[in-house]
Amino acid sequence: MSLNQPAVSVTVPATALQQETASHSWHILAILSALMAFASISTDLYLPALPAMEVALHADAGKLEWTLSGYLIGFSLGQLVWGPVSDRYGRRLPVALGLVLFIIGSAGCAMSTTADMIIGWRAVQAIGACASVVLARAMVRDLYSGHRAAQMMSTLMTVTAIAPLVGPALGGQILQVSSWRAIFWTLVGVGALTLVALSRLPETLPVSRRSQEPLRRAIMRYGEFLQHRRVLGYAGAGGFFYGGIYAYLAGTPFAYITYHHVSPQFYGVLFGGGIIGIMATNMLNSRLVHRIGGDHLLRGGTAVTALSGLWLALDATTGWGGLAGLVVPLFLFVGVTGFIVANSIAGALACFPERAGSVSALVGAIQYGTGILGSALVGAFANGTPAPMGWVIAVMGVGSYLCARFLVPPTTD
Repeated sequence: MSLNQPAVSVTVPATALQQETASHSWHILAILSALMAFASISTDLYLPALPAMEVALHADAGKLEWTLSGYLIGFSLGQLVWGPVSDRYGRRLPVALGLVLFIIGSAGCAMSTTADMIIGWRAVQAIGACASVVLARAMVRDLYSGHRAAQMMSTLMTVTAIAPLVGPALGGQILQVSSWRAIFWTLVGVGALTLVALSRLPETLPVSRRSQEPLRRAIMRYGEFLQHRRVLGYAGAGGFFYGGIYAYLAGTPFAYITYHHVSPQFYGVLFGGGIIGIMATNMLNSRLVHRIGGDHLLRGGTAVTALSGLWLALDATTGWGGLAGLVVPLFLFVGVTGFIVANSIAGALACFPERAGSVSALVGAIQYGTGILGSALVGAFANGTPAPMGWVIAVMGVGSYLCARFLVPPTTD
């Protein structure tokens, strides 16, 4: 297939697999949702504990923000391996191996005694967690195509939005009765339960549809994918957006709790407001994508991120509006997730459906790689005010819009 033209072939799932999926749709949806939630729960649950960890580990705020960056490094690079492995050997085995690594990494975090130790174990935790996320997306593409794939992606993201909605609040409650270490032991339990539930999930990639390409050659194909304009546009739009999201995750605990003196519990409430916006736009996206088209919704969503990011940067720099001056534009920025993430992933996967695992891995690596940059910049320029966070989010929002506007050619979708 030429890399200069959008792929038009559609891989049709086997009839037996379609029947099994239909007859067990609810538990399959639940397991896929749990797998996709690993990225969120691994991060959101411990966010309220960052100030407490700063004190316990004798580290400054910038150092502790690298626990997020270390996680993203492992999450980004790990996907590049899991994707081709799953295209060759199926989805279930790599997910199971990833869950084992996640459990080990979470236990290591719980037993860490220095900031450097926890940064390293967070990377191990992330290498395991990313297998669940990247392969859950590939499983969706195994089972669905076109607008239906975008609809299912939105449905899954609506369900998985519960994890970041309750994560900070649950983390705050754990802190009230125990230490920050208990949060990571909780993640050990979550990983173990998900590993048990995996036995109920059917293999979505039959042997007849698996790649016979050597893994070395499959990994080298990433360079070819990046020459495809639409893949690059979708990945860039989602990637820059993730850079803003992770700048938000890295910066808001200190902007809200330290700078504006809100309690960890109220931080969870403020964080939850953005998640409600995410759930609403994912539900809207699943209803509108067939009528309006994923590319149009993607462009509209990225335009909102650019405008709200610039508004946030102005408020964060001048102090205008106080706490509300941060909360409102951040709500708008985060809330349009439903129009950006599902459509950018579904669009990229549609370009090369026969390499769903590898394309999902590449898109995810770019997304979380930009997240590394976003969170690291917030830490690098930390000055005790919300301004660095605001400007990083603004730049990322503008970058997301430019990719969607100029690298994804208009279609009649």
